Amino acid sequence: MKEFYPEGMLIKSENNLRYFSSVGAVAAAAEDGAILEATAVLCDRSHDLTVDLGCMKGVIRREDGAVGIAEGKTRDIALISRVGKPVCFKVLGVEYCADGTPLARLSRKAAQEECFYHIQNEAKCGDIIDAKVTHLESFGAFCDIGCGNIALLPIDSISVSRISHPSDRLKTGEFIKVIIKDIADDGRVTLTHKELLGTWEENAASFLQGQTVSGIVRSIEDYGVFVELTPNLAGLAEPASDIEVGQGVSVFIKSILPEKMKIKLIIIDKLDAPPAEKINYFYKSDHIDSFCYSPYGCSKQICVNF
Repeated sequence: MKEFYPEGMLIKSENNLRYFSSVGAVAAAAEDGAILEATAVLCDRSHDLTVDLGCMKGVIRREDGAVGIAEGKTRDIALISRVGKPVCFKVLGVEYCADGTPLARLSRKAAQEECFYHIQNEAKCGDIIDAKVTHLESFGAFCDIGCGNIALLPIDSISVSRISHPSDRLKTGEFIKVIIKDIADDGRVTLTHKELLGTWEENAASFLQGQTVSGIVRSIEDYGVFVELTPNLAGLAEPASDIEVGQGVSVFIKSILPEKMKIKLIIIDKLDAPPAEKINYFYKSDHIDSFCYSPYGCSKQICVNF
């Protein structure tokens, strides 16, 4: 099955570079139907994109720049903003200018349409795919899931540990793994991410009662302070003064209770900065059918089927 990637993932790949080794190789890409990537170096007054292929230049006409441009459903900023960045495309052909200079005719729209068809007809809920964070809103992260096709990763699907804004966890331009959660009839795709970050037991296995570790304050309640130890694991600390959400703290692990899915903490001190976070994916396959966050025997079961 053909694989599709967010823009920026293919540009340095061996197969991608091979097609840019000569004018003949670029022409062969048209025959092969390959989806390639190169950097857009210019957007002219007509909003045509000039692309540097190394061995020659290519041009993506405005109407071929993105799905919906010709119909007015997509704004021209979608083209202007690609300058200096990788763009995906299919090669339509190679023509020669009056002075004999070769010029490749390219279509980003064709690549997007092929990827969209794949998502609608071949992808399944539970598929684990590559994605690139394109921009962040208070309600979630928008991600490129292939050739510039955008899907939403809601904030409550980013991690089990609650965050106040997607920027607490993700950065624009970051490549991540996501799970396809839903594919609507109109083509809209909803993603999830938290199931890849491990179960309660998998995360708790990194900690022991009696340890003092660092964490991030995620919520302050009358009855205590929720401190994130990993993106999919938080514990409850006793109430403390002069603590703010988003602040780094050191905490003493008082107890770990798998049967109640709880970790009891005591805040020891405030940190100058929150501890650096690194996304750790526990699930390495390309598809997941179900996920159960809760430990075996816990009275509260948090499970999902895809």
